Amino acid sequence: MPRVTTLLPATEDAIPIRCVDAAGWPAVAAALPPLAAAFAKASEFEAKPGRTALLPGPDGALSLVLFGVETGRADPFAVGRLPDALPEGTYRLENPPGDPALAALAWRLAGYRFGRYRERPAVKARLVAPDGVDAAEIDRIADAVAAGRDLVNTPANDLGPAEIEAAARALAERFGASVNVISGEALEQGFPLIAAVGRASPRAPRLIDLTWGDPEAPRVTLVGKGVVFDTGGLDIKPSAAMLLMKKDMAGAAVALAAAEMVMGAGLPIRLRVLVPTVENAIAGDAFRPGDVLASRRGLTVEIGNTDAEGRLILADALSLADEQEPELVFDFATLTGAARVALGPDLPALFTEDDALAAELTATGLSVHDPVWRMPLWAPYASLLDSKIADLNNVSGGPFAGAVTAALFLRRFAPAAKAHVHLDLYGWNPSTKPGRPEGGEVQTARLVYALLKGRYGARG
Repeated sequence: MPRVTTLLPATEDAIPIRCVDAAGWPAVAAALPPLAAAFAKASEFEAKPGRTALLPGPDGALSLVLFGVETGRADPFAVGRLPDALPEGTYRLENPPGDPALAALAWRLAGYRFGRYRERPAVKARLVAPDGVDAAEIDRIADAVAAGRDLVNTPANDLGPAEIEAAARALAERFGASVNVISGEALEQGFPLIAAVGRASPRAPRLIDLTWGDPEAPRVTLVGKGVVFDTGGLDIKPSAAMLLMKKDMAGAAVALAAAEMVMGAGLPIRLRVLVPTVENAIAGDAFRPGDVLASRRGLTVEIGNTDAEGRLILADALSLADEQEPELVFDFATLTGAARVALGPDLPALFTEDDALAAELTATGLSVHDPVWRMPLWAPYASLLDSKIADLNNVSGGPFAGAVTAALFLRRFAPAAKAHVHLDLYGWNPSTKPGRPEGGEVQTARLVYALLKGRYGARG
C-alpha cells in the first residue's frame, strides 16, 4: 500500500500550540492578549506537564493552545498527549519541547489506532511539520511502527506463521526485496530446532528469509522471534501468563518494522531479515522436557524447559545468519521474564560483547527516545547451561540470571558475526503514554534504524 504523508505543509491557518513550563508561565501569561489572558485565568490553567488550555481570539474561535511541559529536560514525546486532547483542526508547534522531529513523531505515533475488530474514531487534529523537519521521513517511520503494532496487536487466531509470511512478502513486494520461505522437510533437515518447536501446531512452522539491497554493500542481518502464540508447550504456562502470549512474535514485528524503515530510506546496506515463526502448541508430537535436539550449527541441545522455546528457534536462524559472516547481526525477542524483572516493560535489555557498539546503541536510543539498557554477557554463567548428555541445555535450571544465560545461549550460535546484538524486549505498552498507546509496541526498531542510518547514511 502506498504511504501518504500525513504531516501537513505550512499554512497560515494553523492554530499555534505554545509549550510553557512553570518557570516561564508568568511571562507568557503577561504577554497574552486580554481576552486570552482572561480565559486562561478563568479556566485556572497551570503550566503543569500535560495541562492544556484552549484560548479564543477576538472572534471567539480557537486561536492558541497552551500546553504545560516539564521545567528543564522535558519529555521529548510530551506532545503525544495532544492529538486526543484537541478538537478537529490544523495545528503547529510554536516552540516544541526538545527535538522538533521527535515531537512531530510523537504526534504521529499517538494517532495510531488498532481498528481491526472494533471501529476506533480517528484523531482529527492534524499537525503542520515543524520547520526543518523531514515530514516524509517522520511519516515513513510512523507508518512502519503502525504496521508493526498491528502485527503484535492481532490475536493468534488471525495471525499465524502463514500470516507473518504474508506480511513479509507484502513488504518485500513494496521494496523489490526477495523472499525465500523454508518449511516442511527442508525445515526439518536444515533447521531442526525450529521444526521441533513448531511441530505440535496444525499451523506449520517456517523460516522466512528476506533479502534486499546491493550484494556488495555491508551486510546487516535482523533476526526476529516469531512465536505467534506460546502455551509454554508441555511445560505449560499458567493461564494468567498466557493472556498476552499473542505478543510473543513481537521480535518478528520489530525486525519487519526496522526493515521497512531501512528500505524506505534506501540505506546503502545489504539487508537480510530472518524470521523463524512457529506456534508453541501442545499435542502428542510436541517436543518434551528431556529431549535432546540437533541444531543447524551441529550443537546438541537438551531441553530443560519447553517454555524456553524462543531461544531454540532463534538459535537456528542465527546459525544461518552467521554463515555469511555479516558485519552486524541484531536479534529481537520477547525472551525472558527476567529482563522485565530487572528493567521493567519500557526498557529493553541490550547484550553485546562489543563495548563501542553498546555505547553507540545506548546513546542513539536516548537521542531517538527508544532506549535500551546494557546488561552483561557474564561468561562464567555459561556453565549454568551445561548438560550431562548434550552440548548444552536450553535453560540454566535455576532462578538466577535468566536473561544473561539466555543471551549466552544465543551467543553460541553466532560466533562468526563481526558484531552480534541481542535485544530482549517486552513488545507491549501496559498503559498509554505520550506517543505510545496501550498495546503492541515495536521497541528498538527506531533505535536500530537510527543507528544504521548514522553508520551508513542514505543513498546518494
